[in-house]
Formats: sequence, structure tokens, C-alpha cells
Amino acid sequence: MRDIVLCLGGGFLILGAIFTLIAALGVIRLPDLYTRMHAASKAGAVGGGLVLLAVGLVSLDAAVALRALIGIVFLLLTTPLSAHLLARASYLGNQPLGESSVGVDPKTRLEQNSQA
Repeated sequence: MRDIVLCLGGGFLILGAIFTLIAALGVIRLPDLYTRMHAASKAGAVGGGLVLLAVGLVSLDAAVALRALIGIVFLLLTTPLSAHLLARASYLGNQPLGESSVGVDPKTRLEQNSQA
């Protein structure tokens, strides 16, 4: 039974590392702040959660598993909230969109509001 749990934990660890790598590549490759933040918050939260799940499984200790579970819940609750707040602050601070991004540019929005 222990070997199965260790293999399962190793699989979750590798899967979490892949998601974290995807998040890092998204932060490096994507064109603007909003898409980078999306990659970091979504894939980063899943990757971190899978790594914590692997730690909880491999430890074979209830106290460590409980801490890992609390960490996963904390990560899944705070990551979307912080990404939303950063995106909102950037949007209200007139952070420009990338060339390939589709949406309302903050400068255009301000011009439309001043004309109305």
C-alpha cells in the first residue's frame, strides 16, 4: 500500500511541476500584464496545489497531510482573489493592453467617459 501511495505522490508531484512550468512559460511568453497574470494565477494555483497534495501523500503523516490540505484550500481561495484585485488595479491605473489582446483599452475607456 505504501508503494502505491508513493507512486501516486510522485505522479502528482510531476504533474504539479508540469503545471508550474506552464505557468512560468506563460509569464515569460505572454504579451501583457493581464494575460501573464491569468497564466500565473490559473496554472500556478493548480501546480502548487498538486505539489502540496503530493507532499501530503508522500509524508504518510496525518499532521503534514492536514497542513497540506489547508495550504491547498488557502491557495485556491486567495489566488483568484489576488489576481482579480491586481487586474482591477492595473486596469484602473491605465495599464495598456498588448497588441494582440482584445478588450477595451483603459485610455479608450477614459476618452469615452470624458465625452459622455
